[in-house]
Amino acid sequence: MSDMSEAPRMDRGEDPLSKMTNNRQFKLLADIPVRMSVEVGSTSLRLAEVMDLAEGSIVELDRQADDLLDIMVNGALIAKGEVVTVNGRYGIRIVDIAATENRLAGIERRG
Repeated sequence: MSDMSEAPRMDRGEDPLSKMTNNRQFKLLADIPVRMSVEVGSTSLRLAEVMDLAEGSIVELDRQADDLLDIMVNGALIAKGEVVTVNGRYGIRIVDIAATENRLAGIERRG
């Protein structure tokens, strides 16, 4: 984990979405709320193992401690990142953006 003060700052002129915001169709979608989450890792447990969890229990996840975290929007992987702190709160620094076709794969309408 690192402090946000070391994070590189992006100039507005470098923002790849800035060109899209001038697009009328994009503007129609820009205000739709989406859910962003960060996945540290996962594991599969039997119900009995879940029932045995108590304070102090440790659940081993499927990632190494130095692996990048998955950044998800509405369940679709959009990027990889690392944890930072910002004024005593957690944040995420984006390190790698997923390919466009992968990002769009999770956007289809869910019923």
